[in-house]
Amino acid sequence: MASAIKNKISKVANSMSNDSDPEDDALADQYMLRVTAGPSYDASTHKPVFVNSDKACTFENEFIKAKIKVRIRNYTGLPEESPKTSPYFDHPLHTKDQYSIGFSFVPKKDLPSKDVVWGNDFDHPVKDRLPPGFNTAFKIVKEFVDPGLSCDAYADQPWVYGPALSCWFALRVGEKAQDGDSFPQPDEKNVIEEGADGDGAAVRKKHNIPDSAEKRRKHFLDASHRQEFSFEKGRCYQGDFFNPYIDFGKFKLRLPGFSLNVLKHINDKSHTLRYTFKNRETGDVYFAVVLTLLFGEELRQAQKNTGAGSVGEQPAKGRESKADVGPERKQEASARRAPPPQASPGAQQDAGSTSHSSHSAPRTAEPAQAPSEVQDKPMSEIEQMLRATSTQDKSDVKGPILT
Repeated sequence: MASAIKNKISKVANSMSNDSDPEDDALADQYMLRVTAGPSYDASTHKPVFVNSDKACTFENEFIKAKIKVRIRNYTGLPEESPKTSPYFDHPLHTKDQYSIGFSFVPKKDLPSKDVVWGNDFDHPVKDRLPPGFNTAFKIVKEFVDPGLSCDAYADQPWVYGPALSCWFALRVGEKAQDGDSFPQPDEKNVIEEGADGDGAAVRKKHNIPDSAEKRRKHFLDASHRQEFSFEKGRCYQGDFFNPYIDFGKFKLRLPGFSLNVLKHINDKSHTLRYTFKNRETGDVYFAVVLTLLFGEELRQAQKNTGAGSVGEQPAKGRESKADVGPERKQEASARRAPPPQASPGAQQDAGSTSHSSHSAPRTAEPAQAPSEVQDKPMSEIEQMLRATSTQDKSDVKGPILT
């Protein structure tokens, strides 16, 4: 039954149009993406990530040494001379994927994995920014993509987390590094695949880690299995997080039977999406990757700092500067934008401002009742299919957030 419904939803997804919408393009022209990564939430510790390039972003903290690489299909962000795509997307395993966050890391000490998570979190409330449809979107994600996810979008510090060992779509256990720096970076052509290198195979066997990614992800949904496993000091681990659902080229979320243009539900400011690898219990941050949707003056300043030319000058490679979109086009796009939901009393906060100084674990209280302004719109067939296959109450989960 569930298989038949999944196939039906897959057909719905395949029938979704990917045609360009002039209104959406007008909105997208006002923004540009910048990617950074670093060993903490503090923005001053971050380095630029050269998307779709051979160069990895490297850094370390007291816990690990890491090498990060990000690929985005149809990338038009900063720096503007970045390749538009990557050989990664030509690999048979990734022809449908829209982006990838690939990484290698070597722990400086043994890191217990039971409470180690991967996901998104934020330093300020976003409940007044959640568009209609987020509840349904998250139900689809949890049902068909990652059953290990949990979320509180209404907390003062919202979060979407899952156990890292079950969230990552590829995990490779490597050998002990000969010295602190001689470990591989993610390769553009030889993508990270599930498995092991050298005596890493013995580690997987010792912990009864299944060979396939799907079975490994299911295996580590069990907290007792994570309790038995630690990221070993000095050993190299490689992981890859990718999916076909977030289109960073057009700033859209595309799920089976569901599509959401993010730009229509945010205001005219810069916004961030932070991916984090951390210990949720202790609050220790191992690394963070931040995708910032730049707008207006912040975009113009970023273009200057990356050598893209000042306002009024032609950017590199003849691209039209997104900061210089004409006022008529800008006004037309803004007029079509759906107004954001009203904020709850006392919850008003500038969604563009982000404090990156907090290393404490976010609140884990039960999510508050969703305000009526952000309740999901009915989705008829898809919603009915989800309800038909649901084995648990998912009313406490919300959705991935861009703020």
